[in-house]
Amino acid sequence: MVELVVATGHRGAAALEPENTLRGIRRAIEIGVDQVEVDVHLTKDGELVVMHDDTVDRTTNGHGRVRDLGFDAGKGEVVPTLQEVISLVKGKVNLQVELKGLGVEEKAVETVEEAGMVDKVVFTSFRHPALKAVKELNPDIETGVLFYCLPIEPCRLALDAEAEAIHPNIHFVSAEMVRRAHALGLEVRAWNSDEEEEMKRLIKTGIDALGSNRPDLLVKVI
Repeated sequence: MVELVVATGHRGAAALEPENTLRGIRRAIEIGVDQVEVDVHLTKDGELVVMHDDTVDRTTNGHGRVRDLGFDAGKGEVVPTLQEVISLVKGKVNLQVELKGLGVEEKAVETVEEAGMVDKVVFTSFRHPALKAVKELNPDIETGVLFYCLPIEPCRLALDAEAEAIHPNIHFVSAEMVRRAHALGLEVRAWNSDEEEEMKRLIKTGIDALGSNRPDLLVKVI
């Protein structure tokens, strides 16, 4: 018997609907995820918009750096703001927010505080100083360190950033990594698997959360 893990819809339901859109988030909620993951950038006018890349070229019908909310993000969806996403998920699922770009921390914390979602949001980032900045702004907000490759001491990254979790790529997850993290009071939240057998293998390592672009498959496996 394996433990239940938190099912996370990556960028909403990225393999099923346009990523980082309200449509995709609604789909993930309907499927039954525990939380959804989105990415945020700060625009030149100080708005937090939900988009992974620092340009709009790949995911919209526009070109250039993230500045405009009016682009078509797929199936008629516009690029949403973080506030719009929070309004959609509040009372339904938790929210995982990856901080992109520079200078996004203060506005992100402020938005979450104003929405009364401090205990329902996890901030993540590959820029670990950004997570420490979040803790300085509000120590009650959970954070998790992301990393692309396998560092010598992955748990040390989280401890140094005062984070509650490590967020490794699925290719680096092992039962030993999970054991060490749990011994230090850290959770392990892996990203991202879209294959059922792989999901089953990862769950057996004892991870606490798993992300997927196919939340339909993930919820089924869990």
